[in-house]
Amino acid sequence: MRIFDPHIHMTSRTTDDYRAMYDAGVRALVEPSFWLGQPRTSPASFFDYFDALLGWEPFRAAQYGIAHHCTLALNPKEANDPRCTPVLDALPRYLVKDSVVAVGEIGYDSMTPAEDTALATQLQLAADHGLPALVHTPHRDKLAGLHRTIDVVRESHLPPERVLLDHLNETTVKDARDSGCWAGFSIYPDTKMDEDRMIAILRTHGTEKILVNSAADWGRSDPLKTRKVGEAMLAAGFGDDDVDKVLWRNPVEFYGQSGRLQLGIATPDPLHEGNSILRGGE
Repeated sequence: MRIFDPHIHMTSRTTDDYRAMYDAGVRALVEPSFWLGQPRTSPASFFDYFDALLGWEPFRAAQYGIAHHCTLALNPKEANDPRCTPVLDALPRYLVKDSVVAVGEIGYDSMTPAEDTALATQLQLAADHGLPALVHTPHRDKLAGLHRTIDVVRESHLPPERVLLDHLNETTVKDARDSGCWAGFSIYPDTKMDEDRMIAILRTHGTEKILVNSAADWGRSDPLKTRKVGEAMLAAGFGDDDVDKVLWRNPVEFYGQSGRLQLGIATPDPLHEGNSILRGGE
């Protein structure tokens, strides 16, 4: 089983997670920039974070045979902080980097006017740079947030087939699919979706333009949930081709629209800027 996790926050994970993911079949991933839990106080802290997603994390992933790509953006939560909004002006110099395969995570948290502005601005940046967009649908008032998101997408210059609406569930999947956008589902131990609910959605809606991710981060989450969905699909009677479509070919097709996917792993460099992931090694 080959797996491409299209949304996972490896900055929050350990090297043991990378090893376990590789053993489970993960060979590629996309790490979206997101809220780190502790509020940032200036654009400079974003830039250091972006640099880590472009340098250190691909280095770490390569040590374990996993191709690492990222999406960059001002996230919805911090779009409300005027100390952070200058990030929008600096994003164009990051969006030209080779391993950036989309603009994201963008979207809504509390559905404020500031979030409206950030979403519309970054959809335009995606269109300007020939990139798709990864859109975070809000955790609260989810259906209203989805409808507002779809309205902004329709008003933008970015075609819906270049938009991934993520963190969907049973209440939002139909409208998301009717919009022409891709549909993303985050599988969590306690919240969001679980494997059985995901199977029910796949039975009802099929496998076209559907992506499954672990969205694993600093909270209670599981970087092996993609594998567990694949196993649940097989147990429910889906075929190997269905599993491969959902867990590999669909994310490759969506992020491949960037023209920047590099799924092969060359012999990894032993050091990144003089540092190794080993402790006490030469």
